[in-house]
Amino acid sequence: MKVTKEIKSAVLVIASILLFIWGYSFLKGTDLLSNDKIFYVQFDNVEGLVNSAPVTISGLNVGKVKNIKFVGNNGKIQVEFLVNSDFSFSKSSRVYLYEPGLIAGKQLMIVPNFKDSSVAESGATLVGEIKPGLVTLIAQKLTPLQEKVEKMVVSADDLLANVNSILDSKTKADLKNSISNLDATIAQFKEVSMNVNAIVTDNKSKLGSALTNVDKAASNFEKLTDSINKSNIGNTIKKLEKTLESVDKIMADIQSGKGTIGKFAKDEGIYNNIAKSSKELELLLQDLRLNPTRYVNVSLFGKKNKPYKSPVTDSIKNKE
Repeated sequence: MKVTKEIKSAVLVIASILLFIWGYSFLKGTDLLSNDKIFYVQFDNVEGLVNSAPVTISGLNVGKVKNIKFVGNNGKIQVEFLVNSDFSFSKSSRVYLYEPGLIAGKQLMIVPNFKDSSVAESGATLVGEIKPGLVTLIAQKLTPLQEKVEKMVVSADDLLANVNSILDSKTKADLKNSISNLDATIAQFKEVSMNVNAIVTDNKSKLGSALTNVDKAASNFEKLTDSINKSNIGNTIKKLEKTLESVDKIMADIQSGKGTIGKFAKDEGIYNNIAKSSKELELLLQDLRLNPTRYVNVSLFGKKNKPYKSPVTDSIKNKE
């Protein structure tokens, strides 16, 4: 049988149409010759996820995103993705939307739940979560830092404003004068330092002699200390301590009224008797001075003694 040109043209057109359909489906992320499993997941925000984005399990590429569209009236976005791996995972496995790096786009990552034995069949809807990417984490960390920096800048502006308000023309002039006076003081200090250096240079020999004398004095003091250490100061101190203990004992006896001195110090009766005796002795001496003949009487003719009269001073004192 002879194949005509029309049959060849028809076969070529049909093959071209089939190849176009397969290529178009492949570009859309659908492979007509594969037996991939289809799964669904819903997110509130896909954050830049596109068709043909990779789907991974434990870092291994096992599929790709097929279709992204809105579902319902609540703003949910449904992502349809294909899995071409024979690896089975449970229905309770989670699908994370994440960003693997700074340059790469968003991807889907399936985290299997090995504790669940139920296998997810094609067409199942899995639970989805959004995992913050590196850029999001950096933004979360930088946001508080940015707020702190802004507060610091505002505080610095306020501080500079306050400084500018303080540093008026008079204050600036005072600061300049203070700096000028400081320069003059430093110059004077430099001059004094040069004079001190000159004095030290001129009297270097004298200073050396003075230091030698200080060394000799220190040596003599050391010898004196050695002599004191070698002397029998310990026994002297012990004797002094014993003497002080005796004195303390005597003072304690006096305070307690023991002994003659203690009785004189503590017994008021003895004190009163001594005071009375002293008073009577004073009166006796006064009477002896005023009337000596009463006590020493030498009479050749037998003259009688005069009767005793109390001294005037004694009478006056008794009245008082």
